[in-house]
Amino acid sequence: MICPSCEHGKFEVLETRTSGDGIRRRRSCVGCGHRFTTFERIDRRLPLVIKKSGARVPFSRTKVQEGLHIACRKRPVTAEQLDEAVRRIEDQALALGRAEVASAEVGGLVLAELKSLDLVGYLRFASVYQEIQSADQFLELLQPWVERKLENK
Repeated sequence: MICPSCEHGKFEVLETRTSGDGIRRRRSCVGCGHRFTTFERIDRRLPLVIKKSGARVPFSRTKVQEGLHIACRKRPVTAEQLDEAVRRIEDQALALGRAEVASAEVGGLVLAELKSLDLVGYLRFASVYQEIQSADQFLELLQPWVERKLENK
């Protein structure tokens, strides 16, 4: 690691705190005194994801995060809630205890998180992920909530 300001290689650690699933360190460069923050996260061996095509790709936290972000765009969902949902999805993927997992399973984990996080986000993601092609298919997706709403009246 080098200083982002002067590219010197020695630092003092001013402060260390736990931060979610990692460690946050406040550092000061010995060469120029520039202060900056680093984040350390435990490198967990997430499973490979088997795509529909059969291709195997590494589990991508970024892809999951982007999918959740797009589904919840302009919704009352905070960045912290999305980050926590991504963490839970990663934890669940790890808990499967397998070296490979189907993309459909990852999509199911995302849908489960969205179902408890935001109904509109869930419907947005599900309509794309499940390749909804018609209004009838979309109504089938909505049916459990409509029935629940009617039961509560």
